[in-house]
This record gives sequence, structure tokens and C-alpha cells, in this order.
Amino acid sequence: MLGTGTSTGVPMIACQCPVCTSTDHRDKRLRSSIMVQSPTTTIVVDTTPDFRYQMLREDVRRLDAVLFTHPHKDHIAGLDDVRAFNFFMEQDMQVYANQMTIDALMREFAYAFADKKYPGVPSLELNSITLDPFFIGDIPVIPIMVWHLKMPVYGFRFGSFTYITDANRIEDAEKEKIKGSEVMVVNALRKEKHISHFALDEAVALSQELQLPKAYFTHISHQLGKHKDVEKHLPEGIYLGYDGLKIHV
Repeated sequence: MLGTGTSTGVPMIACQCPVCTSTDHRDKRLRSSIMVQSPTTTIVVDTTPDFRYQMLREDVRRLDAVLFTHPHKDHIAGLDDVRAFNFFMEQDMQVYANQMTIDALMREFAYAFADKKYPGVPSLELNSITLDPFFIGDIPVIPIMVWHLKMPVYGFRFGSFTYITDANRIEDAEKEKIKGSEVMVVNALRKEKHISHFALDEAVALSQELQLPKAYFTHISHQLGKHKDVEKHLPEGIYLGYDGLKIHV
């Protein structure tokens, strides 16, 4: 888990609440993203504003592809920094997203797609995806459409691992794609209900409904509370994620 925080991160700028001033490393949350690895392939899901630091912290030397969930700024803002991989791998970065997100990337990073490019801009190859399953290298990818209020957002199942962020509703047909996973990561913003994110109780209810062996929560705000205080009240098999957590499936 490269980052497990909401769009503001934790600590939040200028906030002096008990969570933001906590010394527990699990309460330091960069913007939400994961890295998925097989023996031969490395994928990052979303390039947050913290992407550069996340790559340095994890000492990532090779990145084969970037997969995007949706075009909100806290999920795409770090894309420019893939150019370091362009330099050292001497190849385009493969980018996978739905058409809505591709359109946003082309607006936000127009200089990377210009007819005459300035030297050193990121070199990107865009791959438009739908809800059809596909492979990135040897990693199978099953897109799962979830709802972020009225915005369709893509979650992804990689073998027995499912990742969902920025959701507050999942239709029954898409839930069927998740069932049978060994591990699910899903967003749980805070305890109070939110207009476009699962609240803690809703994320717990979803995890129990799907009857998965393990679930971890992400996209967490400072409003949820301290990691150590929240996790001790969670049901068996359900945990808070934290930055740097490695999950093996």
C-alpha cells in the first residue's frame, strides 16, 4: 500500500487534531495508491501527488504500467514523474484507463501529447480499457465499476486480490466479480456518512456481505480517528491499511 490517505493526506495541512499530531507511523497517510507485483511485472494503481516520494520510499527500480481508477486530481497528479522510468527503462510508460480518465489525462498533461514535445516530458502510451478482463504482463486484471456518487470509478481484481477506492455504491453484478477474493482493499473515509465515500460502518458491512477472508480499509481521513483506536473495534478479519503495508496473496 503506497498510500492510504484521502485527498488531503494525513496529517492535513494546518490541522492540530489528535490524529494529525499523532506520532504513530500508521497515522501518517499519503494519498491512496497501491503497487501490485508478480515475479515479472510491476503495476502502480493511480499516480498521486505523492507518487515520487512513494517510489523513492519503496526503492522502485522498474515500473511496467500505470492503471488508473478515475480522473480526480489526488489520483492522477503525479503522472509527470513517470518520466524517470522513461529515462532509465528507455521505453514509453504504458498507461491503462477508461476513456473518461484518458480524456482528463490528455487535458491535464497536454504537453506530454503535443505534436512537438519539449525535451524531457513524460513518454506515455495510452491504453483504453472497458470492463472486459485483460492482462498487464502476467498479471490478470478484472475491472469492477463502482460509483463515486454519480461518477463511475474502476476498481480492479488481480487474481485473488481486489482493490476499490473512492466508492459509496457497488451494484450487485459488480459485487459478483469481487466474491471469491482472498483479500479486498476498500475505502472507508470516516465514521460519519459521506456523500461519495463509504463510511466505516458501510465498509465493514460490505466486507461482511461479501464474506471475504480479509479486508483492509484505505482512503482514510483524519476524521476516522487514530489507527490503534479504530482497529481494535473492527470485526475479525477486517483491518485498517497503512502506508507501507505489504499484502501477500
